[in-house]
Amino acid sequence: MENNQIGNQISGEIYSASSEGVELAPVIDVEFGRAKNGNVSLRSQKSIATRGDFSMFRTKSTLSRQTSLLPLRNNHNYQSYNQNQDQNNGQESQLPQDDPVSEPVSAGRYFRALSGPELNQIRDSEELLLPKNETWPFLLRFPIGCFGMCLGLSSQAILWRQLATSPVTEFLKISPQISTVIWFISLAFFVSIAIVYSLKIIYFMEAVRREYFHPVRINFFFAPWIICMFLSLGFPPEFNPGNKIHPSVWCIFVFPLIILELKIYGQWLSGGKRRLCKVANPSTHLSIVGNFVASTLAAKVGWKEPAKFMWAVGLAHYLVLFVTLYQRLPTNETLPKDLHPVYSMFIAAPSAASIAWELIQGNFDDVSRLCYFIALFLYSSLIIRVTFFIGFKFSISWWAYTFPMTTAAIATISYARAEPSFLTKSLVVVLSAMSTIMVLVIFVSTCLHAFVWKSLFPNDPAIAITGVKTETSNIANHPEEISNNKDESKKA
Repeated sequence: MENNQIGNQISGEIYSASSEGVELAPVIDVEFGRAKNGNVSLRSQKSIATRGDFSMFRTKSTLSRQTSLLPLRNNHNYQSYNQNQDQNNGQESQLPQDDPVSEPVSAGRYFRALSGPELNQIRDSEELLLPKNETWPFLLRFPIGCFGMCLGLSSQAILWRQLATSPVTEFLKISPQISTVIWFISLAFFVSIAIVYSLKIIYFMEAVRREYFHPVRINFFFAPWIICMFLSLGFPPEFNPGNKIHPSVWCIFVFPLIILELKIYGQWLSGGKRRLCKVANPSTHLSIVGNFVASTLAAKVGWKEPAKFMWAVGLAHYLVLFVTLYQRLPTNETLPKDLHPVYSMFIAAPSAASIAWELIQGNFDDVSRLCYFIALFLYSSLIIRVTFFIGFKFSISWWAYTFPMTTAAIATISYARAEPSFLTKSLVVVLSAMSTIMVLVIFVSTCLHAFVWKSLFPNDPAIAITGVKTETSNIANHPEEISNNKDESKKA
């Protein structure tokens, strides 16, 4: 009877803010008298999963974040009670003090807990904070990787504009209106995806934080700004007769990109649990490509020095990333087989670099050719290993095929313009056809999975993994992972 009164008193203190309209963060439910020697029953975490408490991922206000720490503030009362209960055994019980959602997850934890395309499938030995047999809210199932679709479409608009206006492809008789139609389609997709993901940020910020700490998805936070620059470069000349881009456009889209780079590249440089050799994967090229696209836009604006600056930053980090991915250090986590399609990202950075340098210098000189030949060789090495890209289930990651292939085709047009011949023109036609066919196939597949089979957005285990592996019931058995998470929160 006395135990129940104490438990009710403490529960009343913790949830007293609820009567004032404050939504509290979920607290692990630990039954008094059953936690001893730092052992916490997995009933606490599994009860969350069976309840389907999606509110734990909702955006928390400053006040609710403070009240979510109430269990920590009342920890003295908990421990005093448990100490009295266990006096006879000479043992003291402890309660977990970390919020299982707001605490950042280490990069290695994602690799150990997940598998599949973009590390989005839970391993059989793992538990989730949300139920597996229940359909989650749409916003929780909407990943930031969806911006990859816009990368493919917006780059296609630029490709078809080049095919319609370049002298080396005059024999194709392509109408400029095709590029205009593709541009508006890509714009519609981008606006739609941006609105949906903005709603996810507003209502489920904790889920967005989980994606930010994800070693693969963090690179897609660069995608919206790259897409905006693509849309600026491919803006239909029918609505912009002089084809001029105002310098403010470059400033608006590049400033967030630089902020992200200072954060991410700083983590690579300073080491720690998110050093490059730990988190490097092919999708990391997205953070590099942004520099070359920004350089291209700066050259279009007429700012040569900022263009060279962004190009130099991109080249320096591309070389480091290229070597890291090529040699695969023993400290690297093994990438799953389903991530092999993203290996096509290898050809995006050198292709974009060759295009940017051509605009900076005004001609396709030796530096542009050097970058282009690197991209062409990597492209060829991927084509002969076609078995990497077949035999697994469709997912959003398939859009990673389209953007690098399109960039390589655009770079080939520039090379053919500098070296016109039957061979180079044939190469333009072949690579452009391959990229366009790939976009059409994946676009149709995406529509079928989204609207017909309704399987494009399954539950997203990547945001619901636990901070530590839940194979045993002793949280104290995982001090290294808990310390990793605390280190992550200090450096994030």
